[in-house]
Amino acid sequence: MSEKHIYKIVFINREQVYEVYAKSVYQGDMYGFVIVEGFVFGEKSAIVLDPGEEKLRAEFEGVKRSFIPMHEIIRIDQVERQGIAKVISDKLLSNSGGNVSSLYVPEKK
Repeated sequence: MSEKHIYKIVFINREQVYEVYAKSVYQGDMYGFVIVEGFVFGEKSAIVLDPGEEKLRAEFEGVKRSFIPMHEIIRIDQVERQGIAKVISDKLLSNSGGNVSSLYVPEKK
């Protein structure tokens, strides 16, 4: 019987920290990118909906495969069960005492 794995991927996207869950994570043919497939979100039929998770569900709706630059990934964990996908405040990335930083942030014009 094959064991089904769930992965928690924490990465930086547009100066925000994303925490998402997926069924497959692997190194692709494009050097420097990690491929994430099979995004997993909570049940839509739930009575109480988390607005953060709904935002992520809408953002990744219709996405078959996502290519995330290696230098933007903070952590990948194999977990036993799925948690709640969320966007963590961008205050962690600011210079006001946060301890998470990105190697490259494009300049705003």
